[in-house]
Amino acid sequence: MLRGGAQSIELFAARPHFDYADRNAVKEIGTWFRANAVKTTMHQPLFTDIEWSRQTTPTVNLIDVEKSRRIDAMDEVKRALEVAEQINVDSMVIHLGNNGDSWSPRELEHSLTAIEHLKAFAHPLGVKLHIENLQNDVATPVNILEILNVGHFDSVGVCLDVGHANLSDEGVEGAIETLGARVKQLHLHDNHGAKDGIGKDEHLWPMNPSKPGSVDWAIVAKKFSALPVTGTLEIAYALEESNESVSTKAAAAFAMLNQ
Repeated sequence: MLRGGAQSIELFAARPHFDYADRNAVKEIGTWFRANAVKTTMHQPLFTDIEWSRQTTPTVNLIDVEKSRRIDAMDEVKRALEVAEQINVDSMVIHLGNNGDSWSPRELEHSLTAIEHLKAFAHPLGVKLHIENLQNDVATPVNILEILNVGHFDSVGVCLDVGHANLSDEGVEGAIETLGARVKQLHLHDNHGAKDGIGKDEHLWPMNPSKPGSVDWAIVAKKFSALPVTGTLEIAYALEESNESVSTKAAAAFAMLNQ
């Protein structure tokens, strides 16, 4: 990704990929980031599995209906946040709920509690929190703003996932208009949108002429050209993809977004 022109790299806290509990691995990656002029962001863990398998542990859900699971989820996210002692992590993207979750005063209360606890833990480490819009009724742009406003979370930002917004009723432009300057990070990927309320979160390369999606990237570029946001390519992994191919496609995506 560095060869492809990346100025920032997001570490996904999935232990088979980046084992945030392995101090030696964390130290080694921290050394690499200090030796290269690359900003570091992070994505919260979604599972606690140590190895990839067909059977996965329950999702790390910060607003689970069961209190014990909420506590376990917060502990796991805090465990991942501790890597900021070795790696200069700028921010962490967090999820509120799972796909399909509904919105109610209970979800609002659990969201406020989770953010308050994690914010208090992350602040001394110099890590900012960004809430990602998801395919559920909890983490919609409107409800994210309500959570931030009710909790007076002025230092907490939003990670606008462009692909998720493209699958929502309000679309990318509507999500941008709703969230405005609260957006501090973008997850950049494409898909073919939703038809009759159904769509696939494909995580396609932006503006890929061989496999185009339906996101209007001109709107995205126009809206954020004057705001200090970090744009992160969040692309589906293909087994046949080589490192050289990824670098080439990344460079092309960066160039087109800049244009």
